[in-house]
Amino acid sequence: MTTAQAHPNIALVKYWGKQERSGNFPATPNLSITLAGLTTTTNISKAARDTFVLNGAPADDPKLWRWLKTLRGSFDIPPLEIHSSNDFPTSAGLASSASGFAALITAINALCELGLNEATCSQWARIGSASAARSIYGGFVALTGPLWLAVPIAKKDHWALEVVVAITSTDAKNVSSGEGMERSRLTSSFYSAWLRDAEADFTAASDAIGIKDFTALSAVAELSCLKMHSVMLTSQPTLSYWTPASITCMDRVRSLRSSGHNVFFTVDAGPQIKAVCLSASADAVASALGDVPGVIKIIRSHLGDGARVIE
Repeated sequence: MTTAQAHPNIALVKYWGKQERSGNFPATPNLSITLAGLTTTTNISKAARDTFVLNGAPADDPKLWRWLKTLRGSFDIPPLEIHSSNDFPTSAGLASSASGFAALITAINALCELGLNEATCSQWARIGSASAARSIYGGFVALTGPLWLAVPIAKKDHWALEVVVAITSTDAKNVSSGEGMERSRLTSSFYSAWLRDAEADFTAASDAIGIKDFTALSAVAELSCLKMHSVMLTSQPTLSYWTPASITCMDRVRSLRSSGHNVFFTVDAGPQIKAVCLSASADAVASALGDVPGVIKIIRSHLGDGARVIE
């Protein structure tokens, strides 16, 4: 048996939409931070047939089976018994698929002695979930063209950011990210503008991280988030992943910033709010978001490491 762990990552510059070719390539460059405070643990062993247990319950995941079939087209992978668990809500806008596929390819690489380096593991993780390419690495990670390889751009200790996650729902989302992206690509009148602006947002965020300019990163990251959700909201039928508490949390972050705290929010395809802040503001941010009606739980996180084998 081999056990691996990986952490979800939170995109500061989002992607929403896929390229029209095989391989699961994002349509736009994107940039993320890996979170130490949320963890996927996956253990695998050779078995008589493939089985998958997620959070203690048998699961049938067509995306996982398709990915394994593709992997077996290149490597001799025996039937596997896969047990994966998350210490955070699954399929609820916290990038569980990113940490899940990153942990899985890391475990398979070790168990089956494939000899893959991090870059190749990242490529295989991307085929399962594009954001999983970034969870192979820790710290600040970019996924961009022309090769569309995930690349670490700064280590976790480059900048002592903290993330306060406000959980406003533990329910799995009704529309998966993959389905939602395709709906937006086909129906949102804002989608072409989203594609047009992505490169400039990516460059601005990369530059801000390089010089640790929190004000500049706040502006581009929040705007990237809101532009992505504008594309969702203008899709047909509309896509709305927020709860009332999500909106209140966003307003609370704006109020905190107005009162002098270094904090901004970002939201993925789900109802959870991630407030990114400097350490001096983390206590105040956690307290303010914890007081919002409808917030179920607060999770605090520093930046984390990449995927790794633990036993």
